[in-house]
Amino acid sequence: MPDMEGRGEQRSALVTGAGSGIGEAVARRLAAEGYDLVLMGRRPGPLERVANATGGTPVAGDAANAIAVREACRIARERRGGLDVVVMSAGGAGTAALLDTDDAAFERALHSNLQTAFVTARETLPHLQARRGAIVVVSSIAGLAAPPAALGYACAKHALLGLTRSLARDYGPEVRVNAVAPGWVRTPLADIEMDALAQRHGLASRDEAYALATRDTPLRRPVEPDEIAAIAVFLASPAASAMTGAVVVADGGATAVDLPTLAFGT
Repeated sequence: MPDMEGRGEQRSALVTGAGSGIGEAVARRLAAEGYDLVLMGRRPGPLERVANATGGTPVAGDAANAIAVREACRIARERRGGLDVVVMSAGGAGTAALLDTDDAAFERALHSNLQTAFVTARETLPHLQARRGAIVVVSSIAGLAAPPAALGYACAKHALLGLTRSLARDYGPEVRVNAVAPGWVRTPLADIEMDALAQRHGLASRDEAYALATRDTPLRRPVEPDEIAAIAVFLASPAASAMTGAVVVADGGATAVDLPTLAFGT
């Protein structure tokens, strides 16, 4: 890949799901690295807040809507002549077991987690090809192993890794495509789940719930959004020029744990 550092102010990035959590952290990191940003998200308020903090241009809309993504591409092209990087952080829930998941709920999970990435990739790829750019897909360790009662989420996150590898295989000479697979990250969506966990176990605080959820991981803590953002920005950068089709796991060591040996731990 060409050295984007040589293009200075012309570097351009699109971040989906940029209004909060990992997407917001990625936007802030990219802005600090000198990227000109186009930010997508469904909620105008949070998106405007992140845009004001990063100097990015907000495009309020669903990343699964081709018209909205084309508008984001148009802005990037007008502002900086094209796109160098796309980070796909849009996502959502899908937390129910099979017999508690109706057709509409399953479709919502696929839409928010998978369709957003598929449409964004399809619409941005020609722009990235022109600049020999990079895509970073935010998946999850739920794309590697199944969490309980999260059928739609697990199916979609597994599929995101297939999307990553397929894009890398088909467009390798022109566009690098890699994924990051976080574990528990302290985001607004995870906070909601931790509040429910705290209530279920009679815990006094959200922090206690995070501690419970991560007690058997080697780091014994949740990951912070900026830690995931650092990995995403690295994968998008020339420093990762030899990497494509890779899945970088950032889960505090959770997937390194041999579950049947937990009883023998200290």
